Amino acid sequence: MTYPVAAGTVYFIGAGPGAPDLITVRGRDILAQADLILYADSLVDDGLPASWARANARIIGTADMHLEQIVALMRDAARAGQVVARLHSGDPSLYGAVHEQMAALDALDIPYEIVPGVTAAFAAAARLGIELTVPEVVQTVIFTRASGRTPMPPGEELHRLAAHGASLAIYLSVTRIQRVVDDLLAGGAYTHNTPVAVLYRVSWPDETIIHGTLGDIVAKVKAAGFTRQALILVSPALDPALKQTDRATSRLYDRTYTHRFRHGKQSGEQA
Repeated sequence: MTYPVAAGTVYFIGAGPGAPDLITVRGRDILAQADLILYADSLVDDGLPASWARANARIIGTADMHLEQIVALMRDAARAGQVVARLHSGDPSLYGAVHEQMAALDALDIPYEIVPGVTAAFAAAARLGIELTVPEVVQTVIFTRASGRTPMPPGEELHRLAAHGASLAIYLSVTRIQRVVDDLLAGGAYTHNTPVAVLYRVSWPDETIIHGTLGDIVAKVKAAGFTRQALILVSPALDPALKQTDRATSRLYDRTYTHRFRHGKQSGEQA
């Protein structure tokens, strides 16, 4: 069943990490019904909106627009009773710059809805064939970025977050890779041997993946020449040795573990 849309509403849609087929079914349905599609053409594949849009829909890239111009387009279309799709890369809730757009729509009394998408960290984990939360190894995932033109709030500095030893997905920071590594090591929980993966344009046709450690990843990234659209993933979960069959496993599927839907089998009992 096609997702129902409301006239005069703006839909913020997560386009996913890059591959056009990683958009959600709901997002695709809304694109197919939209009168106006505004998309971040510097980050979203041009073919994605074109593939699903109606023949008479307006499709506008917003890479060269500022906030007031984007809001004006949404306002005019919504007040004319049109359906507006605002297409962002990844998931709108992570570094999507949607907060200020929603605030502007609130001030204009224009309704909106958010459609989640697949963020790059999850696409990266899938591509690498790992789980970011491995029992008795790591149970916390932190999404963050290095300080740059947008400073980090107090307490969210990278070295403080690194002290947890959690799985870290670091966005928007590949040009500061040396500072990232220095801050991670300063946190005390990671070492020069901590595994790292840097994924450039994960799920795109030109996807490139670099594997390394905190001890050698800087040189590898600089040699690759990454300057944008690259995710830095730091985690003990990246250690391939964790897939050995004698490692600790989750209690959920342990044959001896009893829960609401299954009675555990003790030693000697038949499965």
